Order: sequence, then structure tokens, then C-alpha cells
Amino acid sequence: MTDDATRVLLDRFLGAVRPSLPLVALWAHGSLGGGDYQPGRSDLDLIAVVARPCTAEEERAVEDAHERLERDMPLAAKLHCSYVAVPEAADPGQDHLTWAHQELFRRPVTPVTRRELHEFGLVIHGLTPASVLPPVTDEELKGFVAGDLAGYWRPSLEFPEEYQEDIWIDLSLLTLARATVTLREGRLITKREALDVLTRLGAPAEVVDDIRRRRYETPTPAPASPEWRTRRAALTLDYLAPAIDRTVSAHDSRRGRPQHER
Repeated sequence: MTDDATRVLLDRFLGAVRPSLPLVALWAHGSLGGGDYQPGRSDLDLIAVVARPCTAEEERAVEDAHERLERDMPLAAKLHCSYVAVPEAADPGQDHLTWAHQELFRRPVTPVTRRELHEFGLVIHGLTPASVLPPVTDEELKGFVAGDLAGYWRPSLEFPEEYQEDIWIDLSLLTLARATVTLREGRLITKREALDVLTRLGAPAEVVDDIRRRRYETPTPAPASPEWRTRRAALTLDYLAPAIDRTVSAHDSRRGRPQHER
């Protein structure tokens, strides 16, 4: 399934949350489910399915479990998990208790995640995704992806200071490439595949090479210099604005709909 350290972490996590919750399933999606997982670099994206919504006491137990794991196992800082109650699972707009980036909050399980779970979700414990989640239609998937580009990533370009960070460079460009394939072909691709798509889409070659090195090269490259961060951000921002507009407009044209508002 994956490397020994991640396997131990998953076992420890399941053992930590199972006694405290009415747990009926634990699934992995994202890089681990899709076969593109890089230990220590990729996020470990999980969905825990519970029989009913968590009580306040159970939410505190979830938070404690994650904090203990992160103290004991550095790799646990990459572990993100949404807790989905079976009665609420069918609604893609429903917010669910989530632990990510060292905090507890609520967010939906998106149509992209739901499609990932149906296509290549990894069952770690209990029920299968198909037995809990309704299928995601191509129209629902493409509608979400186009809306995410237009409603989240396009406005994010108004905050150029964010693009000094690796995470914003990586996610913005990889999301664009993956969204382009999904909107054209109705399928999901990995982040590794998205790098080749970015090249074909004319993304700045030195930025694509930078992402590839940081995500896949061994040993991990040294952190970027301030000068490269500034140049990389400028190249990315100059590329993304028209690229997002073209991608969303092409989708709207194919669907015979007015262009998304900017």
C-alpha cells in the first residue's frame, strides 16, 4: 500500500480514533489513493465515516487524538481527515468536522474528493465509499471544478504575496492542469501527470521544473532563495490569470452557458 512509516501512522490513527467514535469506515483519497503519494511531502488525505454527527465531547477527543499523534510522529502533521456522518454524507454542500493544518474546523467533502473515493479510494477500515456516498455525475464534477477556478483561484491572484510560498505555487498550477483535463475529458489525473499537462499548456518551464524537483527529487532540494521566490511568483501570476480565464471560458462555451462572472 505505501511505505512503512505511513502504514504505522495509519494504524496508530485508526487505533486512536476508533475507541472514541462510532466509526464505520476510514478511507484514503488524494495522492495515497491515486498512487502518487510521496512520504513526508504529500498530504495524507483521509475520510472517517461515523454513524452519526460527533458530540462536543467526541470532537474534543478527535482534536486530542490528532495533537497526540503530531507530538509523537512528525509525519502526522501531513495527516488531514474529515469526519463524515452517514446521515449527512449524501449532500456535497454539507460541512463536516475536519482536522487539517494543525486545527479543527468544518468544510465540505467536494465532488472532486467524492469522485476520487469512488474511482480509487483506499479502504483502510469498514464500509466502501460506494456503500455510503452517491455517485458524482460528470456534470456535477465539471461544474464544481469550473466554479473552483473562477470563484477561488482567479480571485486569489489579487493577493500576490501569497504566491511567495511553495504551497500556493504548487496548488494553483497543479489545480489548473488537473481542472483542464477534467473539464475536457471528464477524468481525474494525478499531480505527477499534471506536471506534463502544464508543459503542454505553456506554463513557465522553470516553474514547472521547480515543482517537479521539490515534489519528486531525492534528496529534497534546498529552500528557494528570496530572489527566486519573487521571480517564480511573478511568472506564475502572469501565466495564471489568462490561463484560468481561457479554461473557464472554454468550458462555458462547450456548455452553451454565459461566462462565469469575474
